[in-house]
Amino acid sequence: MVFFTVKNPTDLEAAEAGLKRLEQVPDADILQVRRNLQRDQLGNEVDLVVYGEFAGADKLAAFKDHPLYQEAIALVRPLRDLRIAADVEV
Repeated sequence: MVFFTVKNPTDLEAAEAGLKRLEQVPDADILQVRRNLQRDQLGNEVDLVVYGEFAGADKLAAFKDHPLYQEAIALVRPLRDLRIAADVEV
């Protein structure tokens, strides 16, 4: 999972569109980009969430090497304020 906050609220749509490119990368079993619904009573700082499931570390590495991943990073990095990633095994 990766959590993003945009610098400027007017960039939210562009950041979301950039991240949605990741959904086209074939190496993920599941890859979803969603807006935070901001319904939590204690904090709603996160704007966008990228949720992915991969068959293994090799698939995650291939995902990160894909040209669409590189394009998404180039588009979103200038727009984001905060990026927090968490990798877990289930």
